[in-house]
Amino acid sequence: MISTGAILAGAASFAIATAISAALTPLVREWARRRDFVDRPTGPAGHKTHAVPTPFGGGIAITIAILAPMAAVLVVAVLIRRTDPEQFRFLIGQVPQWPYWMGGVAQKVPAALAIIAGALVMHVTGIIDDHWPLSPYLKLLVQTAVALMLAAGFGIRAGDALGPVAAVILTTLWIVGLTNAFNFMDNMDGLAGGVAALTALVLAITSLLAGQVFVPCILLLTAGALVGFLFHNFPPASVFMGDGGSLVIGYLLAVCAVLTTYYDPQQQRTPFGVLVPPIVFAIPLYDIISVTLNRYRRGVSIFQSDRHHFSHRLVRLGYSRRAAVLTIWLATAATALPAMLLPHLHWAGATLVVLQCLSVVALIAVLESRDAP
Repeated sequence: MISTGAILAGAASFAIATAISAALTPLVREWARRRDFVDRPTGPAGHKTHAVPTPFGGGIAITIAILAPMAAVLVVAVLIRRTDPEQFRFLIGQVPQWPYWMGGVAQKVPAALAIIAGALVMHVTGIIDDHWPLSPYLKLLVQTAVALMLAAGFGIRAGDALGPVAAVILTTLWIVGLTNAFNFMDNMDGLAGGVAALTALVLAITSLLAGQVFVPCILLLTAGALVGFLFHNFPPASVFMGDGGSLVIGYLLAVCAVLTTYYDPQQQRTPFGVLVPPIVFAIPLYDIISVTLNRYRRGVSIFQSDRHHFSHRLVRLGYSRRAAVLTIWLATAATALPAMLLPHLHWAGATLVVLQCLSVVALIAVLESRDAP
């Protein structure tokens, strides 16, 4: 059951992040243009086919819009924990759960600071890579170190029933994999931002239904920051998020997926809830897996950028860039939205949701096969 207070907290998170991102993105865009921090097209033979040099920096606005409110809430929670609650009697009267929430947030400060630190490391790594391309192996090493820090150092992990070592390995692979999935998907105006916003909203609703507040607020901050950015990034884009943005959103979505409660017998949430993450992120995961296999079959490095992503194949099939992006948004919605039902379903219903997801992915594969290299 979702409380009114949780809805208000989530709505406020979304609105604040949207406003910050929408207002900050044009400022960062002009700063990037003045500093010549731009992404230049590489021509028909390369993988960067946008028409004119386009400023980076959208990732800076996205990151600030997410992390600044997070940090502010942590500071407020710690201060309130050291203050007499009676001083906030009016607010408590409006939202009775408020002192409990703030106490819960204060208890999560170490883990929350670790999440913020990891996001900052991802952001700085991406910004450096946007300026001066880094070795893909160095980027992978940084991502793995951040994931291990969270999983082994702060207990942010999935699959504890498998044992601590297996849980750490599984969580590390998940965070690194999904981070790169969104990094790979950032190959067309509005694509990664739209898919990430949709999946963040679905996960936010899932965690709200589980009675959580902290996790959905992070997800709604992420969704809001992306919506504000999309005002300036929807085709034709006037600014790119770059790796400084795509690494952050992939990382945060992966971490929030780990922190979301899917199975809880006391809330009548069935074990099929554990299928929510792979189904919500089915399209980004399909894209990175299919592209990686394609590169392997062609005998090139799996880290070599190319134009064989789902979006590029749709364009070669005759779609406009905008139509290709909207098609992938719709495919994401078709797989992600039914996933919210999984924690409440038994065998028959869960099987239907999984089959629907597999059908959408199979349809994509058949469509793409018409453009096989």
